[in-house]
Amino acid sequence: LQAMNGNEQDWLALKPQEPSPSQCCGSGCKPCIYDVYEKELAQWERAKAKQDKSLLMEKNEQSSNSELNPDTFTAFSVSSVEQLTEDTYQYKFELPGNSSLQLSLGQHIVLRGVVNGLEVQRAYTPISPGNAEGYFEVLIKCYEAGLMSQYIKTWKKGDVVFWRGPFGGFPYQPNKHGELLMLASGTGLAPMLPILQSIVDDEEDETFVTLVGCFPTFDKIYLKPLLKDLARYWNIRIFYVLSQETSLEKLPWSSQENTYTGRLNEDLIKMIVNSCRRRPFVLICGSSAFNEDMSRYLKAAGIEEDSFFVF
Repeated sequence: LQAMNGNEQDWLALKPQEPSPSQCCGSGCKPCIYDVYEKELAQWERAKAKQDKSLLMEKNEQSSNSELNPDTFTAFSVSSVEQLTEDTYQYKFELPGNSSLQLSLGQHIVLRGVVNGLEVQRAYTPISPGNAEGYFEVLIKCYEAGLMSQYIKTWKKGDVVFWRGPFGGFPYQPNKHGELLMLASGTGLAPMLPILQSIVDDEEDETFVTLVGCFPTFDKIYLKPLLKDLARYWNIRIFYVLSQETSLEKLPWSSQENTYTGRLNEDLIKMIVNSCRRRPFVLICGSSAFNEDMSRYLKAAGIEEDSFFVF
């Protein structure tokens, strides 16, 4: 009987742990961490029924592989940390050899962090081109009280971090839409960048793009040099909407004509939609409140729900 109990405890120790709600990033990943748990639990039940522990081995082999995988977390090391504004950082991760993440446009990956013994997962969109070789880069805003932010703020070069994915993404096809209107708030800029980059890199792609970036102040606009380069292309326009600036006088002269102060409201959306050369297809990324407001303003401007995509 004693031996039986010992065996029972061995099996219990191997039983996968049900994820806590903080571990789900809420981005609708397939598979979600709960799907992965269901799969592992079924695998454990099969192995236990047959009293064969070797049936549990397959999941350990995957994670030693250095390729991104939607089912298991893979370790990547931090190769550089760059502070962009007081609370926003750009992190670069190393990829083995000249490999690339092979993400399709605007796809996100999920980060796992452990803070005070609590596991947290959050989704982030790499801003590097999907075919970038040997590295990928992520733009992250750290919040004072955020659990994940406390973990991220400790990162330094050489640290190892765990990611899984890719998930989601916008099925972008060159020339499918005459004009894209991108509405991005803060780090919502991230999924827009790979799409913009792919449009300017493809000489055959003649899609017009109007990007509207919403930030508190001019100093807090991320990646200004990159955006300035993109705005030089014939088919790309970039506007900024700065919620905490009261006047444009202090801004560089070259930035004044395409910058608005205050919030991106219904009137401004109507004006921008009407200034597009064609009926735009709209991409939206920001906080859930921002996404809801934009969807409402777009409908008021006559853009139907099947003509916009929310990241």
